[in-house]
Amino acid sequence: MLFQSYLKRTALIAFLSFGLFACNSDDEAGDVVEPSNSIVDFVESNPDYSSLNAALEAADLKSTLSGSTDYTVFAPNNAAFNAFLSANGFSGLSAVPVDVLTQILLNHVQQGSIYAADLSTGYIMSMATGEASDENLSMYVNTEDGVVINGTSTVTTADIEVDNGVIHAVNSVIGLPDITTFATADPNFEILVAALTREESFDFVSTLQMQDAPAPFTVFAPTNEAFVDLLEELEVGSLDDIPTNVLASALSYHVVTGANVRSANIMDGMEVTTFESGMFTINTGDPVTITDENDRMANIVAVDVQATNGVIHVIDTVLLPAME
Repeated sequence: MLFQSYLKRTALIAFLSFGLFACNSDDEAGDVVEPSNSIVDFVESNPDYSSLNAALEAADLKSTLSGSTDYTVFAPNNAAFNAFLSANGFSGLSAVPVDVLTQILLNHVQQGSIYAADLSTGYIMSMATGEASDENLSMYVNTEDGVVINGTSTVTTADIEVDNGVIHAVNSVIGLPDITTFATADPNFEILVAALTREESFDFVSTLQMQDAPAPFTVFAPTNEAFVDLLEELEVGSLDDIPTNVLASALSYHVVTGANVRSANIMDGMEVTTFESGMFTINTGDPVTITDENDRMANIVAVDVQATNGVIHVIDTVLLPAME
């Protein structure tokens, strides 16, 4: 009995020793495969993101989003893709040109892990680019009531953690933004939008949506407060009281055609010819200022809001051309 007990103990020790040795050998050889939960793994494993999965495959972005670099992805579900395809006249995902699809997808991606608590109302950059510039496109984030991107896409589920970043589910595809996208998405431009659309004869909106000539545009966009100050200066009660010709000329005076002029390209004393045909002068002090044809001065208070067809700089005073 003692001999049999000894044999059993010896066999058990040998078995345990072999197991430990085998595990150590695997670890040292790097043969242990850890489970993966990358952005791509999450998309592939969720049937409600089959359209996003197919889009990533078509745009050859899977290798990028399955690597070790962290990204933040605003992920549209199948219903969002179906609505996008229908609204834009595409018969299916395969009908979307690959270069366009790639930029649309990149417009849902930011570098690094950005959680909902890290977001605040304002502009961030996506990884997409447009025709007007090699610079990344802007995105307007509004956090006043949840998280809304570019005025159209709402985060429905936030902070889905994966191995290489974070995913926020959204209820619509975030289209590539033109100048008017930011004008309508940013509440600081509500009066500007009202001015641009006041008259049925105005074609400012359709013009500023154009991707071809006279695009690209550089737009110096006055804030709501700038328009309030203008009404006081002109001694009128509302936007409706400004004569149509004065309003049309003033709006055209804030637009430069055929150029995507970012802040780095602005030079001191630069004289700018506008869509209205008048001119104004930019001086690069602190702050950067614009002097109009009536020697009135505006400060540039925000710069480089990049759209597919131009760039917006925000100003605190409505500029006025010389009126005959």
